[in-house]
Amino acid sequence: RHSSAGFPTMKRLLVVTALLEIGTGVGLLVVPVPLVGLLLGAALDGPGGLLLARFAGAALVSLGLACWLARDDERSRAARGLVVAMAIYNGTAAGVLFYAGLGLHLSAVGLWPAAVLHVAMAIWCVACLR
Repeated sequence: RHSSAGFPTMKRLLVVTALLEIGTGVGLLVVPVPLVGLLLGAALDGPGGLLLARFAGAALVSLGLACWLARDDERSRAARGLVVAMAIYNGTAAGVLFYAGLGLHLSAVGLWPAAVLHVAMAIWCVACLR
């Protein structure tokens, strides 16, 4: 465990993750079209795309709530497992976003900041596990 003067604690990681994921999840549930446009510069074509975006929103809200509920339990095996899962999620999300930009040539104002944020969050997760 690191002090607040040093590298942030697992508790701080869980709180920041909760706020980011719940916020993004609620956005995908309530206003998926503009949020996906902001993040990817791509349209959600048809009801299938809208439903999938809303499922993703529900998943992010669930992850965020799990992080929020675990914030005071940072020494437990369950909280550690949650941070491992979030490290995998953030690394994968970063990879998907880099692929969207470099492989699919998507472009939007939020794409690269979101990709970099996921890389940073993955690194923070790994640092908290050491």
